[in-house]
Amino acid sequence: MKEAGSTTLAAWLGRFGLPGWAAEVARMFIAAVAVLVLLLLVVLFLVWLERKVSADIQSRMGPARVGGRFGVLQTVADAIKLLLKEDIIPAQGDRWLFLVAPAIVFLPAYMALVTVPFSGRLVAEDLAVGVVYVIAVLTLPTIGLMMAGWASNNKYSLLGGIRAVAQLVTYEVPFVVAILCVVIAADSLSLTKIVRAQSEHGWFILRLPLLLAFIIYLIGALSETNRLPFDLPEAESELVAGYHTEYSGLRFAMFFLGEYAMQFFVAALGVLLFLGGWSGPWLPGEFWFLIKTFALILLIMWIRWTYPRLRIDQVMHFGWKFLLPVALLDLVWTAAWELWKGGAK
Repeated sequence: MKEAGSTTLAAWLGRFGLPGWAAEVARMFIAAVAVLVLLLLVVLFLVWLERKVSADIQSRMGPARVGGRFGVLQTVADAIKLLLKEDIIPAQGDRWLFLVAPAIVFLPAYMALVTVPFSGRLVAEDLAVGVVYVIAVLTLPTIGLMMAGWASNNKYSLLGGIRAVAQLVTYEVPFVVAILCVVIAADSLSLTKIVRAQSEHGWFILRLPLLLAFIIYLIGALSETNRLPFDLPEAESELVAGYHTEYSGLRFAMFFLGEYAMQFFVAALGVLLFLGGWSGPWLPGEFWFLIKTFALILLIMWIRWTYPRLRIDQVMHFGWKFLLPVALLDLVWTAAWELWKGGAK
């Protein structure tokens, strides 16, 4: 990952006699591998954490007791089970789309995480238009979910894919509008500059227009990650398992991995946009960033294990008829607020 100051990873690699372009390629490769390893470790931890959170909230005896000390072995057993399961491909399905869909669902979260600054000195790639890149990447899983539903040649999978597209498009619009409110307040598309604007002028969540934007962002994040009460694309009560009904083994695990990876990313992005990023007293910035991110993840898990699933018509009506108008009004409010206050420069 890239370090601030004159001593960068690319410069360190250049000491080995590598030309500038080769050192930069090596830096990008090392950073990409480091982010991937971090993401896999975080997903394993989140699977274990959700098991424990659900056990505490709903008094679930199994997750609270099985798996040895702290239930760690249960997560390991689940991972081994998925790896050993037979990989089945529907005979009448579209083979290539079926094989590619899980990767398209997982990769966007990984691609977006590469641009996330864990602190002022630790970021794989600090893009000047990081917000635009993130918004573009977050739309890609929709394609993978629809591909999975279509390629399975299963009516329940196809309905799940259609629901996924309808729901994600519905909630991505107010989700993006909430992000634009932050861009207006920070006067920048760089995630690093957005955090620095908050270190100078206070967390954005403490401003009334942006507090509303955070609530809209959180609702959009729940829909983006298919979390209750917005898990209609994979509602088992009416769709068996939705778009991944026909998937098993490692390919099903990739859907699972993509969902938790996206959950970590949207929480990390929420921290950068609204909660001051890595800013905080005493501890290093990386620690503050992870503390805030996991606190937001716990909030998301709490919502999941507290509220029931909505009906699909309720989800659509709430998104188009209430959340989107509120988000647009908040965008105007934020712009007026910043003009009145002078903005965060």
